[in-house]
Amino acid sequence: MDQLTSDIAVEQDTTAEPRQQPLPGPLRIIGRLLAGILILLFVAWLVLYVTKGRFLKHPFEKFASSELQRPVTVAGDFNLYFAPFNVAFLAEKISIANPPWADDRQFFTAQRVALQLRTWPLLFGKRQIAWLDLNSARVAAEWDKHHLHNSWTFGDPDKHGAPMQLPDIERGTITGTKVVYRDPLMQLMARIGIDTVHTQDTHFDNEIRFSGSGMFRNNPLTFSGGVLNPNQAVAGGRTRLALHADAARTIIDLTGTLPAATRFDGAKLRFAARGEDMADLFHIIGVTSVRTRRYHLTSDLTYTGTQWEFTRLAGEFGDSDLAGRLTAAMPKERLKLTANLTTRSLDILDAGPFIGYDPKRLDAMGTSGAVRTVNGHPRIIPDAEIPVSSLGAFDADVHYHVGEIRGKDFPVSNIDVTLILDHSQLRLHPARASLAGGTLTADLLLNGRHSPALTEYDVRLSPTPMGRLLARFGVADSGTTGTLSGRIHMRGYGASLERSLATSSGRMVAVIPTGTLWERNVKLSELNLGTFVQKMFQKKLKAPVEMNCGVVAFTVRGGIAAADPILIDTKKSVITGNGGFSFRDEALDMSVRAKSKTFSLFSLQSPVGINGYLAAPGIQPISKQLVTRAGVAVAAGVLLSPFATLAAFVDLGNAKAAACGPVLAGDTAAEQRTTKGKPRQDVGKPAPDKLRQGNER
Repeated sequence: MDQLTSDIAVEQDTTAEPRQQPLPGPLRIIGRLLAGILILLFVAWLVLYVTKGRFLKHPFEKFASSELQRPVTVAGDFNLYFAPFNVAFLAEKISIANPPWADDRQFFTAQRVALQLRTWPLLFGKRQIAWLDLNSARVAAEWDKHHLHNSWTFGDPDKHGAPMQLPDIERGTITGTKVVYRDPLMQLMARIGIDTVHTQDTHFDNEIRFSGSGMFRNNPLTFSGGVLNPNQAVAGGRTRLALHADAARTIIDLTGTLPAATRFDGAKLRFAARGEDMADLFHIIGVTSVRTRRYHLTSDLTYTGTQWEFTRLAGEFGDSDLAGRLTAAMPKERLKLTANLTTRSLDILDAGPFIGYDPKRLDAMGTSGAVRTVNGHPRIIPDAEIPVSSLGAFDADVHYHVGEIRGKDFPVSNIDVTLILDHSQLRLHPARASLAGGTLTADLLLNGRHSPALTEYDVRLSPTPMGRLLARFGVADSGTTGTLSGRIHMRGYGASLERSLATSSGRMVAVIPTGTLWERNVKLSELNLGTFVQKMFQKKLKAPVEMNCGVVAFTVRGGIAAADPILIDTKKSVITGNGGFSFRDEALDMSVRAKSKTFSLFSLQSPVGINGYLAAPGIQPISKQLVTRAGVAVAAGVLLSPFATLAAFVDLGNAKAAACGPVLAGDTAAEQRTTKGKPRQDVGKPAPDKLRQGNER
């Protein structure tokens, strides 16, 4: 019986299912924990999904403000939940503050921001927006005045500004968006309106178009354009840009690529500008420039992080060409221009504005536009003022070369000018040009640090062939071996050439050493009709006249130039001059007289008057002295005999030859001597009083 019972028990044990071994204690805990977490996540998801996470608005504001280190507020509805796996976010009337240094209080505001952010990429630090609806947003993007920090770099306020990078947007709509951009260093402020933007499958449907207005260097501007590859731009890649701007009568077009949508460092752009006056273009960036006739320019444009570089610059102003390169930099927050420019052929009309002539008058009237009328009298010295106060806003180092100047009988070429502007002090040094076979060198200064502006002129002419220099006045190159050298050294006050010369003092000297000159011109000036007619019939008009020495000099005081002296000694005659001219009203009152060294019949020697104005000089060969001699001759003929008439026109040939030492040294009239060492009495008379009474504007 016991055996049977045992067998039955064994059989029951072998047919029963094996009992499962329980999990170890730690695994049971982990399993239950995971199950609990999943339940909690589900509950949290369910709660968020049902409530849309509205209760998280204040925690979100607190967390976002801490992360961005900027106040973040949501004044309207708020959602934050999973739908079902992506993060769904909604904020109405949201705002993100700007740093304290910014002009705008808010960096970002929007009436509505609704988006879904993909969760899986977010775990790996990538922001990928599956869907976006942005309505009535405003962004105030700003740089600080030192260009070290910007408003879109969040977190540590001492962190240097980084380029703006936008997330990928798979699908969305952006409407009513406006952007304000400020850059104090560049003095740029722009308000930009962006057209409605649609995206689909991480790509924008088309280019992003924008338009707006603003201020650049205190000049109003309007602009329009587009980002031509927006999909690459929002990913932080190279951005193709097209921009058209209109500012200060100037049209500017920019095309090319930026390293990123908000980065100019490394930009490769093509720049084109056109307008009525190139001075307007430079005025946009706060630079004072010479005025020009209508112009157009193109260049490559790059930005290296510290300076803008205009290379392969080419174009025209008026009827002249222009090429070279220009750099605009901001060392120590002060604009400096560095340029190397070349003009192959400069039209004479385009050269006029360089010294202050009105380009519009020249364009409309040609060279006659250089003459204007003041108080009924002609004026030719330009009156355009340089705005001295603006010279303190920038510095410059500019080299300019001109191959030739196109103008009738204008013998100037190969001009090289270096312009240095340093804190309101403008200097042309050196300035050189080829002039009729000689070299003209100038050192000019406009010192705006002085009030009124101080001007200094130091102009030197190396020995220059007179035949080429005076060709337009009838002096023949062939047969003329005489040369002329000179110097102008004066100082004045005023920001225009007219005002500067009207207040100037100094000296103007032209020296003529020994040489020969085509004789006809000398005899005409002498009015020695007997000798002139005799030479004409003997066909010896081109027989050279020997020049011993000569000086034509003026001493300038208070804008009045007095002959000091005019003295030319030739083999057969001595030419002297007196009087002078005024820079104040440009009046002329001079006389030139030639006296023969040899006996001559039929001489009409008497002073030849030069009057009128610099712009319209007049010649008076019939002087008071000549009329007096004619009256004496007639009376003698009536009272004595016809032969007595001739006696009045006889030249005894008693002219005193000049000592050439003081002449060639350019000395004043008081130091001129005859060959016998005696002081000369026929030079150095003061300027007429009526010149000193001339009009001052």
